[in-house]
Amino acid sequence: MNDMTHITAAPLPALIELSGAVKTYRKGSEQVSIFDGLDLRFDEGEFVAVMGPSGSGKTTLLNLLGGIDTIDGGDIRFQGASIRDRGDAWLTRWRAAHVGFVFQFYNLMPYLTAAQNVELPLLLTPLGAKERRHRAALALDLVGLSDRSRHRPGELSGGQQQRVAIARALVTDPELILADEPTGDLDRATADEVLDMLDQISRVIGKTVVMVTHDPRAAERARRVLHLDKGQLVTRPELVR
Repeated sequence: MNDMTHITAAPLPALIELSGAVKTYRKGSEQVSIFDGLDLRFDEGEFVAVMGPSGSGKTTLLNLLGGIDTIDGGDIRFQGASIRDRGDAWLTRWRAAHVGFVFQFYNLMPYLTAAQNVELPLLLTPLGAKERRHRAALALDLVGLSDRSRHRPGELSGGQQQRVAIARALVTDPELILADEPTGDLDRATADEVLDMLDQISRVIGKTVVMVTHDPRAAERARRVLHLDKGQLVTRPELVR
């Protein structure tokens, strides 16, 4: 009989991973380095907070993870496959299928109802109108806003608007949720409700949530905290709970 005691399973690939990532911008005649060889991975079902001062690279990181911006060197892989050097049309389709975005100021269309706002990402898919409406209704139910589906953003509180934005991020059933200061415009109690929801999205539904925040209390709700400064990790990623 073969001895199997020393055989271990190969590690699963990260959901999304930066390897030696280099990102620069031109500012006038000067080349400004944002990331210079950054290595970072995010696994399935993680809730990660990214903190750091202004200009540390937090928003650039979200843009790279979401395929809004591209790296200049190194690689970025999603589920083991490189997404570097893909064209704009490919990245648009990829984002529509795999990434949901949540913003500080909600970015809802003021003249559309909650249901219509949630449905917007589905317009980039081949789904018919009936199926789009059905999925939007399911997403609003998931965030507890079925009774507000016909209300426009101006008729909703800030917390309700952010929940609509979370429903919009979830409606395509993406694996990755990117949240940029999602509680920055909310009072403490409402912020805690939104953080509870992001935690449940990670723990129960299994989505990977990457949240940029300046708020230490918000970061404490994540299960891993990264600290960026001048494009570098200034401390080792640490589990906070």
